[in-house]
Amino acid sequence: MNRKSKQRIIVINLLLFALLFGLVSLNKEFLRPLYSSTPIIKVLIGSFPNFIAAYIISLAFMNVVVIREPKYGRLIVYLSSFLVFAILTIEEFKPIWGASTHYDSFDIFASGLGSLLAILTFELVVLKRKTK
Repeated sequence: MNRKSKQRIIVINLLLFALLFGLVSLNKEFLRPLYSSTPIIKVLIGSFPNFIAAYIISLAFMNVVVIREPKYGRLIVYLSSFLVFAILTIEEFKPIWGASTHYDSFDIFASGLGSLLAILTFELVVLKRKTK
């Protein structure tokens, strides 16, 4: 892999993690206090960090696969997305980093949805590349 590809992977992943931090902070500081009185929105904004974490962390793995194009790229994306989901699920049952304070099945569902969306995003990128 050449130097330019390495730099591209690093820059994109740094931007993804900055986006993750920004969206989680926006949710925590502005959206939760503003909309916490509406029950359905409270559930959605409460599970949003899990969804966005699963999606963006899985995209970081996808980024490497799309740029490097390894032989088993699809398998890497699928397994890494599943691993992200598994770690976030374990975090929900037994807090590892202190992000979760209590069990919430909606958070597990949101993590699964985020991982699935990352896989679908990968498939869309692959499909677009094939049509070019």
